[in-house]
Amino acid sequence: MSDVWDPHGSLQRALWIGGAQWSGKTTVAELIATQYGLTVYHYDFHDARGHQDRRIARRVALGEPVEDPTPDHVWLDQAPEAMATETLTGFPVRFEWALDDLRALFTGRPVIAEGWGLRPELVAPLLDSLRRMVLLVPTEDFRQHQLRTLPRAGTLNVPVTDPARSQANRLARDRLVAEDAVQNAHRLGIRVIEVDGTLDAVAVAAEVAEHFAPYLDTVTAA
Repeated sequence: MSDVWDPHGSLQRALWIGGAQWSGKTTVAELIATQYGLTVYHYDFHDARGHQDRRIARRVALGEPVEDPTPDHVWLDQAPEAMATETLTGFPVRFEWALDDLRALFTGRPVIAEGWGLRPELVAPLLDSLRRMVLLVPTEDFRQHQLRTLPRAGTLNVPVTDPARSQANRLARDRLVAEDAVQNAHRLGIRVIEVDGTLDAVAVAAEVAEHFAPYLDTVTAA
């Protein structure tokens, strides 16, 4: 951690929730933040919106087309294994952009950073303790529940020529990316919490807060 540029100490105090898609990371982070008066960093929101200029600049620097690839190319032209490899290969660059966002924050209390791109192998070098990170991953039954009940999970809302196959490819890719995250977490000794739906979001948040307890202010936010 001492070799990481951290001008405001935000990275040093951060708490991290990584893991799989549709495991409740956002909800859990927001519940903990509300209870303890913390700040949440939503990786997905920043990555999809605030980092687009950087994404384009990187394409220019690499001599790649500036335009985003077509939805069919992203979701139909590749097998899920290739999609997962491409996603995993891109995470380190995207993580550096997230770190720049976090470096700009100053807060006397921890930031909870949540998102699937907060990979254990990328976050681990920043940690003074492995208790600063946890992964949430859904069981397959809970994943299917999320697909049935969350519109953004059950439908890939982009114009593709084969919606059913694109959604199937997406789910297969997400499973592979999640499996890789779990394998890396186990290798590094970072805790993985399996979300199976038997506990509601409040109870899962309480379990995660207990894991983070050494770093949470006990004074409830006003």
